[in-house]
Amino acid sequence: QVQLVESGGGLVQAGGSLRLSCAASGRTFSRYTMGWFRQAPGKEREFVAAISWNDGNTYYADSVKGRFTISRDNAKNTVHLQMNSLKSEDTAVYSCAAQGFGSSFTVATMANYHYWGQGTQVTVSS
Repeated sequence: QVQLVESGGGLVQAGGSLRLSCAASGRTFSRYTMGWFRQAPGKEREFVAAISWNDGNTYYADSVKGRFTISRDNAKNTVHLQMNSLKSEDTAVYSCAAQGFGSSFTVATMANYHYWGQGTQVTVSS
């Protein structure tokens, strides 16, 4: 069982940066593929970024490639999302998610994630 808590959201001007953090419970954090998703008002939740548990490979939505960076610190049970060059269309509630223990399924598929944080609001003003 995994519990996730996000932090680091806030209000930022277009072109600015924010660093989101996700703190996870448990001693087996290193065996979970982690992802970030976001949902803007009136829109469906969408995949943002993910990092595999087994090989550390990272994956990004086309809309954030080159601007966002996902990373993890297994020793601290933490995953981060560094967001640079923010745009107004990045405004959304960002949620951290984990797949099942030892799983490495398709990272952009929401159904493959079984644990979710409460979400943190990111607002980008233009």
